[in-house]
Amino acid sequence: MQVRRPRKKQTFEDSLDTGIKGAVLTLRAAGIQTFESCDGSPGHTFPEATIRFNGDKPEAFKALYTALSNGFKVYNLRRVWRIEDGEPVGPWWELTFFPKP
Repeated sequence: MQVRRPRKKQTFEDSLDTGIKGAVLTLRAAGIQTFESCDGSPGHTFPEATIRFNGDKPEAFKALYTALSNGFKVYNLRRVWRIEDGEPVGPWWELTFFPKP
């Protein structure tokens, strides 16, 4: 008889790409509400390590300060709108890192 072991419930941390996890957790600990991230590995959503988050200018500079002061090598801070069916959707902020954090 095979014994079934209960599956471990996946946590938020488990869902993060390994190469960006530290930066995401650092930003979230500082109160930055991230909503998407990718470590830029081959075959992933983004070609570079990217964290997306919402907020106004102060939130963007808080995220930038937090990342830099914790040793993460920020490549870009940018405001982004995606185009869906010819209409801009957004905006949100993106931090990109080079090389991967």
